[in-house]
Amino acid sequence: MFDYQVDPQKIEKESFRQIRLLTDLGDLSPAQQQVVMRIVHSVGIPEVASEVRFSEDACNSGMKALAAGKPILCDVEMVKQGITKRMIELPPLCFLNDPVVARLAKQHAETRSMAALELWREHLSESVVVIGNAPTALFRLLEMIAQGADKPALIIGMPVGFVGAAESKQALWDVHRQLGVECITLLGRQGGSAVSAASCNALLRCNHGEWY
Repeated sequence: MFDYQVDPQKIEKESFRQIRLLTDLGDLSPAQQQVVMRIVHSVGIPEVASEVRFSEDACNSGMKALAAGKPILCDVEMVKQGITKRMIELPPLCFLNDPVVARLAKQHAETRSMAALELWREHLSESVVVIGNAPTALFRLLEMIAQGADKPALIIGMPVGFVGAAESKQALWDVHRQLGVECITLLGRQGGSAVSAASCNALLRCNHGEWY
């Protein structure tokens, strides 16, 4: 009844062909291009490419950490589930539903996403942090690092929403040099689990030689 493409490889190849035509990637490194294309692919909006920001060594630092099997820390389960499991040895970590987190959040009158970062502390060093939902988690992470917590190899900070999302990402971009951390972010209100996981997956794919 309908004429449509069913071959997954052809669908993906054609998608990225169109993305390259619709976005300006000329000033980006090969790895940065892969990240931006994955972000555009995940939302279907080529215009978001202009709002992606990379710190100087973000992709290289993240790729090294991922290749070395360092922890991947996720703010929510949707981000965790979006990471391509065939490309990693150990599952990503998300503590949002840990019973301890609920108690801490209630005790301190804060979001569970903020409280969950207390369980990140022992895993932070050289990790890849992927925040796609909670601005409060990104703000808290920046506070922890400023107070002396171990630094991740890369922060992928792309929370979505109307309250604190744009502000948290702008804060990340404004202070990343001061804090000495590498980051990838998507400025403005847009973001979410899909784009943050896609950014991490792009770096994993680069490590595995999968380029578009």
